[in-house]
Amino acid sequence: MRLELNKSSSKLTDFRENNAIAKSTILAAFQDCRQQTLALLEQIDAGSFCSQVHPDFSPLGWHFGHIAFTESLWLLERNAGGKCMFPQYRQLYAADGLPKSARVELPSIDETRDYLDAVREKVVDYLEVADIAADAKIWFFLLQHESQHCETISFVWEFSKIQNSPSPSLSRSPSVSSGTTSLALANDMIQIPAGEFEMGSNDIDALDNESFAHKVYLDTYFIDRYPVTCQQYREFMQAGGYENAQYWSDAGWRWLQSEQVKQPLKQPLYWHDDAAWDNHPVCGVSYYEAEAYAKFVGKRLPTEAEWEKAVRGEVNGELGGKVYHQRKYPWGNEEPTAEYCNCAVSIFESQSQFQFQTTPVNAYPQGKSAYGMYDALGNVWEWTSSWFDGYPGFTYYPYTGYSQVYFDGKHRVLKGGSFATRVWAMRGSFRNWYHPHVRQIFAGFRCVSDER
Repeated sequence: MRLELNKSSSKLTDFRENNAIAKSTILAAFQDCRQQTLALLEQIDAGSFCSQVHPDFSPLGWHFGHIAFTESLWLLERNAGGKCMFPQYRQLYAADGLPKSARVELPSIDETRDYLDAVREKVVDYLEVADIAADAKIWFFLLQHESQHCETISFVWEFSKIQNSPSPSLSRSPSVSSGTTSLALANDMIQIPAGEFEMGSNDIDALDNESFAHKVYLDTYFIDRYPVTCQQYREFMQAGGYENAQYWSDAGWRWLQSEQVKQPLKQPLYWHDDAAWDNHPVCGVSYYEAEAYAKFVGKRLPTEAEWEKAVRGEVNGELGGKVYHQRKYPWGNEEPTAEYCNCAVSIFESQSQFQFQTTPVNAYPQGKSAYGMYDALGNVWEWTSSWFDGYPGFTYYPYTGYSQVYFDGKHRVLKGGSFATRVWAMRGSFRNWYHPHVRQIFAGFRCVSDER
């Protein structure tokens, strides 16, 4: 693999040159994102709000307060030079303030809503006088910060619902059908030709771990056109995949055995044992489970570079008369909508097409990549074989604790987003990361092979 660093940031410069458009764009995005946050808050009951359902995750209510705290810290205190509006919340809501287990003593839902509203009112006032040319990136960082925490709220809440239920709450009847059978999807792979592509991003909304854009050379490989479906994964289960050590890495088998002590582990966390879900992607698997399945079918998991090239790469540099130097999204550079993928669409869009659940892997033909890869963004996150690390030239922003502390060789990269991911945190270059044993997130995978 050969790479070449590109530190050009012309898109950031273009955005900063028009102050009025920049502020209007930021305000609209902040308002839309907050509407989705408040709609989520309204659905949560008081008991769920304060409960810690898993030691690795904070109570749902903490995330809402942390959103307000972080927005106030970076915009009203550090940028505007003001005082902390609610100093009594500093230790509670700071990321390094209290251990997750000590975050259960929280203000009420109404008090949290008031906290969010009070901070946001001051932030909107500050936007009118803010120096966007100097501070644009922090505004986009906070927009994505809120989006990411709300997705965490969504999957922790979903996880909490299945703790005492024999079947997961996601197992309602599918509302999107597909005529293509799972058998037809099973072995459909796309050839990605050898060559360079530009990985990463220098865009204004790129987070520190996405920068800098750099050229990467990859040899020819083949990648699944669709994420692995429930029917495909069922074959692994029925073949004794969870009982056969030959499919698992040493680390994966040790993890599986430790899980079996707690309760028998025979299927993904968000499993649907119903043929109606056959064409939906498998959801709620750890990296180890994805890795084992890939070995079972004689394939492997993609590197993040392989995944990203298949999603963002050009085909002869031109499509439909338009030249795409590098696609931001699989379908081009138009922002995600409900027409392109299954994601947490704008609260102002028609909600008739939005599903807070998985959809068939071939349900969004308009969202496929130039190479013909389906369902790359939205639906389920996809595990890759890459360890999370900085790109060449990495510079932390806005603090080391956001990405850099996780460059520890213990976190695998996930790509793509899920049905609960908001549009501001979903693009081809976006990188998510978790320990390989985590299965609470809405994650699936697809496989690659070096030969068909």
